[in-house]
Amino acid sequence: MISEKRTKPVFVVGATGYVGGRLVPLLLHKGFTVRILVRNPTKLQGRAWCPHARLEVMTGNILDRDVLTQAMNGCGIAYYLVHSMQNEVVDFRETDREAAIIMRETAESVGLERIIYLSGLGEVDSDLSRHLRSRTEVGILLKEGRVPVTILRAAMIIGSGSASFAILRHLVERLPIMVTPRWVDTPCQPISIRNVLGYLIGCLANEKTVGETFDIGQERIVTYRELMHTYAKVVGLHRRIILPVPILSPRLSSYWIHIFTPVPAYLARPLAQGLRNPVVCKDFRIRALIPQRLLDCKDAIFLASGKVQSNGVETSWRDAGRIPLFEEALPTDPAWSKQTRFKDIRYIDLDVSPAAAWKAVTGIGGTTGWYYANWLWTLRGFIDRLLGGVGLQRGRRRGQVLRPGDVIDFWRVAVADQESKLVLAAEMKLPGEAFLEFHLEKLAAEKIRIRQVARFLPRGLTGFCYWYAVSPLHNLVFDGMLRGIAKASRGALIKGPVRLKNQDV
Repeated sequence: MISEKRTKPVFVVGATGYVGGRLVPLLLHKGFTVRILVRNPTKLQGRAWCPHARLEVMTGNILDRDVLTQAMNGCGIAYYLVHSMQNEVVDFRETDREAAIIMRETAESVGLERIIYLSGLGEVDSDLSRHLRSRTEVGILLKEGRVPVTILRAAMIIGSGSASFAILRHLVERLPIMVTPRWVDTPCQPISIRNVLGYLIGCLANEKTVGETFDIGQERIVTYRELMHTYAKVVGLHRRIILPVPILSPRLSSYWIHIFTPVPAYLARPLAQGLRNPVVCKDFRIRALIPQRLLDCKDAIFLASGKVQSNGVETSWRDAGRIPLFEEALPTDPAWSKQTRFKDIRYIDLDVSPAAAWKAVTGIGGTTGWYYANWLWTLRGFIDRLLGGVGLQRGRRRGQVLRPGDVIDFWRVAVADQESKLVLAAEMKLPGEAFLEFHLEKLAAEKIRIRQVARFLPRGLTGFCYWYAVSPLHNLVFDGMLRGIAKASRGALIKGPVRLKNQDV
């Protein structure tokens, strides 16, 4: 059956997300031609499967009908793995509805054979959270079309890099005593990411799944309290003391998650609201149609935590999000536009190889820190968390090469040109757009100039006030950072730090 379907590309939307980023290489490994639609193809840089001969990359937004039509034309089956629960989206539920309608109508116009959609568990007639209701609504909208839809409904996905697992891991590791909301005893039926992928792939080969809706989950029903105790046991921690109280609302729970885990408020809030809903399987037919060994919580947590400890996380919830356009902060507007942009440029000259200098530059953030005045960076991250921002807790991919779209604390990599240029776009709460750049210039065989540029596009009067308020700290922080980079590169500092004057344009 699979061989007959391989003649047409498999279309995947959401290929740079947590599940999609793991599904695409599996499809390629099984011999399929895969076509993906991504908003920014630079996000694919550094992924081992990106240069595959059977991978077709299309650039565009799913909300653009013309682009989606062109991208989906000629494909046989589509995986729909998008979700709009992002910081830059004002109303994710409305955006998800719009995207689902466009997907349904476009699929009909190009003659798509089937859509496979990963949804969430939860009873439609219950008081579902906004997040779970949105997942259900998308499935209903997709099924209203003429193209058959297969829906897989999952609860919490346990896997290295999933947002739900990140919440579980950080709460248990950081809090030996937890005062929790009542949802800690809500029944749920989680599933390993390995089993989710097994079902997604299995649906391609089984015609009995066409047009059907299935619940997927491990065999046992557990509570979040049990998950916390299981995690502590698997990773060798003492048993956690969990004290549920009735006064913690889902809103307060989201703040609690926001403070103690790297998951920011915009994502923690809808996830916390969903924790009050029982999410258990009612339909077990898929276990007979696509048989596989279902990992229990202990095995799933063991595999996921092992990936985290060995720096083997393939995809992460951190990957989701727009890469800001670096050009937006460049001084390209004509002088008469009166658009003010600020910049701070400094440089150092080192007696060191390009490789050593690049390694030092790209080693910033995470557990390494920012080479100087880390307490100031920690304070800035703390303030950002209080304001509802991402803070420093997201860390970075330790031990891995940086690629566009990667997260470094409250920055996102916008450009990463090997041994040449690194550009970080700020994702902290700011009254404007900010970028931090590092440019490597080869002056001689073993002589490198590292040029550091901070750019800021203020938004309103508050943006101007912010820039002038923090500017006095630049001499301390940026000069110290450059000296720290020089020390980390183990090269001799020849000159600098030197600051160039007349920075306002």
